[in-house]
Amino acid sequence: MSTPAAPVPDNQGDIAALAKGGRTNFFGFLLRLAARLPFLFIAGRLYGPDALGRFASALVVVELLALICSMGEKRGLAQRLTEGETDQTSVVFDGMLLALLFSSAAAMVLWLIPAPMFPSGIYSPLDKLLVLAIPAYALTEILLAAQAYRFDIATTVRARAVIEPWTISIMAGVFFYSDWAESGLALAYLTSIFAGLIAALVPFLRSYGLPREWRPRPVRMARMTARALPLATADAVEWGTRRLDIFILGFFAAPAAVGIYYVAQQVASLPQKLKTSFEPILGPVITRNLKEGNLAAIASQVRQVGFWIIAAQAGIALALGMPGEAVMGLVGPNFVGGNGALAFLLLAEVVAATAVVSEAALVYVARKRNLAISLGTIALQGALTVIAVTTFDRLGYGESYKAAGAAIALMLSLGAASLVKAWLLSRILKAPVGNWRWALVWATGPAVVIGFLATLLPEWIELIFGIPAILLTYGYVIWHKGFGPEDRILFRRNLARPEMN
Repeated sequence: MSTPAAPVPDNQGDIAALAKGGRTNFFGFLLRLAARLPFLFIAGRLYGPDALGRFASALVVVELLALICSMGEKRGLAQRLTEGETDQTSVVFDGMLLALLFSSAAAMVLWLIPAPMFPSGIYSPLDKLLVLAIPAYALTEILLAAQAYRFDIATTVRARAVIEPWTISIMAGVFFYSDWAESGLALAYLTSIFAGLIAALVPFLRSYGLPREWRPRPVRMARMTARALPLATADAVEWGTRRLDIFILGFFAAPAAVGIYYVAQQVASLPQKLKTSFEPILGPVITRNLKEGNLAAIASQVRQVGFWIIAAQAGIALALGMPGEAVMGLVGPNFVGGNGALAFLLLAEVVAATAVVSEAALVYVARKRNLAISLGTIALQGALTVIAVTTFDRLGYGESYKAAGAAIALMLSLGAASLVKAWLLSRILKAPVGNWRWALVWATGPAVVIGFLATLLPEWIELIFGIPAILLTYGYVIWHKGFGPEDRILFRRNLARPEMN
């Protein structure tokens, strides 16, 4: 008589669920990469750095307000659904109504006072339509969070990695050759946001349906608002650390410098998206383990996911940073000077990995202390950015140096946040949460050598063969020297995942 197979332990099942979500969203990362490059090429070659800089400055304000108006539901919704105060559809609709009210008010204020969106003072009436993206963006965040709670990551991939980026790329080209070319980037972005909203709404209605006997309850919504404020602020601060530099550059540098920095940031943000590969699944898994009091499992999950993220980010940073001049040159010759900013931004994403994974747990176990650290981080970044930009300006350096200074400020502030947040989380969970391994150094060394040799070749060879060579070299070493059996779960498909109640 055969012995029955042992059940998969809870933590292993959680890790398997995280790995499955990461695999699905990593495919989305590749799709996003394929779609992001055409947009940068079209925006850089057709519209130029000045128009791109004005667009980037407006986008900072629009997306920040949208994120705040989503009331922290990107991560807080999982906890509210787990607590199960009422039926799940009604819980989601409470959040959507609250977000719609706040985002509509924010859009109206910004429509009447557009100066924060356009610090240069140059804009057209059609550019002001960007405010319509605020409620659409906020609602999309909530719908995708609701789907992620039921382990539907495919909807996020479809909306964020396929529909939105390809829509903005295609429409940017279409609007450039239309009568609205002056506002082409703004209109293309607005079209993409509403396309993403539809892509999120249709599967949500299929999964959750419409609520039964739901009606707005002001008292409950007031409690939701008070409870959500720390989480919403933390979300805004975490997002703002990636956009404050653009906002400050808009005041201290020419629009061309903002445009160059925006392109470098868009390239550098590609490895940052790897964090979001695990975030939709990590929230529900952490809230379930918190409910069960399993703090050791949470620490294990943070360590595991943190290493997966930092290992992948380091490889991609090397592959995009070593041939930085060639990568920036793809967008246009006016953007080549942004290779310094690109290098520091890529490094910033690597050092930030520990902070973003630690925060995924801190928002549930130490919400106010996490918010205080985040506020300190963005204050530090703001001060360092102003110091760096004004110093380069005083010394007479060009706009590309100002962009690099902003990137250095971001790297230093995110590094400080990683140290503090990991320390705090390890004390709360009474277990280590660090994700550093020496294998990262052994893998980086050979990849740097290959990257240096690639820069000696013509640019087209450097891009076509150099980038894959760097990735393959790094990947081979990290797989053999850094990945143990528990790490390779990420590449297995036969482990069961836990069911959510």
